[in-house]
This record gives sequence, structure tokens and C-alpha cells, in this order.
Amino acid sequence: MAKPRKVLLIYTGGTIGMMADPRTGALKPMDLEHMEDQVPELSRIGAALATASLDPVMDSSDMGPKEWVRIAQLINQHKDYDGYVVLHGTDTMAYSASALSFILNGLTKPVVFTGSLLPLGVLRTDGKENLLTAIEIAAAHQDGVPVLQEVAIYFEYSLYRGNRSVKTHAERFEAFRSPNWGRLAEAGVHIRWNHAALLPPRSGPLDVLDQLDPNVGVIRLFPGISGDWVRHSLGTPGLRGAVLTTFGSGNGPRNEDFIGALREARSRGIVLVNATQCFGGRVDQGRYQTSSAFNELGIVPAGDMTVEAAVTKLMFLFGQGLTEQQIALQFPQSICGEVS
Repeated sequence: MAKPRKVLLIYTGGTIGMMADPRTGALKPMDLEHMEDQVPELSRIGAALATASLDPVMDSSDMGPKEWVRIAQLINQHKDYDGYVVLHGTDTMAYSASALSFILNGLTKPVVFTGSLLPLGVLRTDGKENLLTAIEIAAAHQDGVPVLQEVAIYFEYSLYRGNRSVKTHAERFEAFRSPNWGRLAEAGVHIRWNHAALLPPRSGPLDVLDQLDPNVGVIRLFPGISGDWVRHSLGTPGLRGAVLTTFGSGNGPRNEDFIGALREARSRGIVLVNATQCFGGRVDQGRYQTSSAFNELGIVPAGDMTVEAAVTKLMFLFGQGLTEQQIALQFPQSICGEVS
């Protein structure tokens, strides 16, 4: 009989790991060693489970580059495991999953982010199914090789590539979508893998590239946006780059005040990236006159990247010590399936 696959549960915080205080009803973090009390099915999962957690655990709204690196280091410290399930709050899960996809260079094992909208101890919790199936996915092998060899998000019967995912709803259990890439798998009576959507198998040692530069920003365009507002944002001390979330296929205002603010930032070496604020689709910079100035300014198109992937990729590339010119060349290129 084959030995059970070893899966490490990494708890970072979030609703799935909360339980109600029997006296006050207030939610507090659950002791992972007693998770089986809430999910007795874990004893029959067919995988050898171990646990680790960030210290301290935190709400996902407080997560950032330092925590992403700590998660990656926990994975690196437990290289002998076959798969990893990261229990994480939903609000910034897509950012964390995107960041880990870049940090874990050469990943050949599954890293599955999951969470819930209701705590495990609540009667109608979505956490139990998400947890059990995420573990099953992290342990899945075919011919001795992990089926999944990338960072993914599992939520409400669907597995998505982490750096292609966005949170789309604050209340529905189907809280995540992958607008520009197909599901990696769908869970029903059986787990149905979409092998064509998976990253191809890789070989070689895991290399944790844990240098991130957080000096980037996001500017969401809106009708009437002023050049002064943009100048103020792009004048933040230490800022090195910013993602402009633009209209439609990458368009923005043509007024000279707005364009002038971008030109001033570019003259200071600020890297600007053009990502659509639409849920799906891609940037086609220069297709319309309203984005032709972006080409002239050397603004980098993000293609069909999500804003979450664009932000974390910019942090990652700056962290690798690349120059402005190198980032302009490398940013549009796929590192781990984040862009078509």
C-alpha cells in the first residue's frame, strides 16, 4: 500500500480558522491542533497532515509583502512535504496567491490557497468543503507526479490559477473567479482536472526569490481625474512604479494636464503599467487614440493580467534588482502563467 501523501496546512488567519467563544460569541483563532474537533472528516482524508502558522496570525487585510515571504519560507522549510494548503482570509487572497506564484520559483508541488466566508464552527459553513477538497487536491498525484504544480486558489467547487484569480463577491460562497483563464479543476462527485489549463510539469530545485519592493502603487482612473491628483499620488517619496487601472482595453483621458502628470513621472524613472479595470479582457494599448499617448510615454501594457498579479509582479521585479528598462521588457512576458 502506498504511503499517504504528506500535506502541510499553513494557517495565516482568516474566517476559516475562527471559532466562536462560547461565552461571548466573539470569533477568535482556532487552535489548529483541535481543528479535527470541528472537521472530524480530516481523520479519514487519506493524507498525513501537519500544521504550521504565521505568528501572529492576522486578518488578510493586514497581509503584505513581509507575510508573503514568511509563507514562502515556511514552505521552503518543509520541502519534504508533497503539498501545501494555505488557510487565508478571502479579502487579499488573490494578492497573496499571485505573490507566492512569483516568489516560489521552480515550484513543482501544489500550493493551494483556500478559506471561507463562514467559520468552520458555524452550521452553514463553506469552510469544511473548501478545506477537505483543497487537501485532496494538494495530495493528488498521477504516476507518482503531482497533478498540480503551481499556486492555486480553491473555492466553492472550483480550482483557479492563483495569479489569474480575483475576488468578485463579498457574500456569495462562489467568491472567486478567473476571468481570463479557465478553471484548473472542478470538484463534484469526482475532481475533474482541466489538464490543458495547468502549467506543464517542471523540474529542478525550488528557489525562493524572497526580495520584494513594496514601493509601488495603484491609480484607478475615473472620469474627471485631475493631473494634480495624479501628480500627488506619483510624487509619493520612494515610489518606483504604479499600476494604472484604465478604462476598457487600456484607455484614459487625453487632456494634457493628465498626460503631463504621467510624463513627469516617467521623466523621473517611475515605471507605469497599464491594466484594465474591467473584470475580463485585455489591454490593447494604442488600438484607440485614447491610449496612443501611453505608447509614446513608454507605459507598459499588462495584457490580460489581473490588477492583483500586476501589482505583485511589479513588486517582485523591482525586488530582483532589475532596471527600469529591464522591467519594461520583462513585465509583459509570462513568468508562471499570469499573462497569455
